Amino acid sequence: MSYLRAFGSYLPERRVGNGEIAALVGATPEWIVDVSGIEERRFASGSDTVASLGLLAAQNCLTSAGKSAADLGMILVASGSAPRFCPGPASQIATAFGLTATPAFDIPVASCGSLISLALAAELAPKFGPVLVIGAEIMSRCIELSPLGKDTAILFGDDAGACLVDSSTGFARVADSILSTDGASAEILKIENGRIAMEGRSVILQAVRKIPRALNDLLSRNHLTAADPIAWLIHQANLNLIARVAQSLKVPEDRFFVNLTRYGNTSSASLLIAADEWRNAHPDPLAGPLVFTAFGAGLNWGALLALPA
Repeated sequence: MSYLRAFGSYLPERRVGNGEIAALVGATPEWIVDVSGIEERRFASGSDTVASLGLLAAQNCLTSAGKSAADLGMILVASGSAPRFCPGPASQIATAFGLTATPAFDIPVASCGSLISLALAAELAPKFGPVLVIGAEIMSRCIELSPLGKDTAILFGDDAGACLVDSSTGFARVADSILSTDGASAEILKIENGRIAMEGRSVILQAVRKIPRALNDLLSRNHLTAADPIAWLIHQANLNLIARVAQSLKVPEDRFFVNLTRYGNTSSASLLIAADEWRNAHPDPLAGPLVFTAFGAGLNWGALLALPA
């Protein structure tokens, strides 16, 4: 049995509004809001790295949990934008913590990586000890800020989030998870040679089919309905996509936590940042089921169910 103990996040200082992006890609600020729901996003500074952002989110998470790096049994880092494939940012973060033997592994899956890591952490924590899950992305270095890259440049931002998964205590118990992959459709969303390529319409069509199916399967096998979760924490990809998932489940849209308007799509960081902000706004004991879901490159998608501890 494993628990969600604490979350954390880090947001770069630089705010990039739609006016700035629109001027570079040949669009209007109003069009960006209409197709995505995004109003601004954060961009990392030139000295920032995926590892440095992840480290700051991790430190914030450990502080919230009242733990130190020495307490960790494992580190999992999800990122689709790390500049080096192997070794990736996980070992850099472990080294920055002064850890010399703690296992630290990378999950190089854009957008869905943090959900995959949470599901794995729940299985691994009872054996290895507390698992620190980090999602860190600098997506602004994977886009082309010109009219040629308009469809992706308007979406992405840079941030990091973290979660401590512990087998001994926490505010929510990880009850179940579903993970799926459809490699036959992988070409519609990929990061290759440092650049993201996405067939936006195809991605949304796939996501609005696959996400509700996974969510309904997860709830059904745990004898729950879509009316039961007190909140849905979803990868912040596109506001129109979130609305369509809510409609498919027949769930009020306000049950889906949204911070996309302020941060854009931060790939594997987004789910953990949303969870951190939701938890900060709801610090009382969990009153009912909490559902996490994400969809991303691979194609990979899934869902995770957390229940009151």
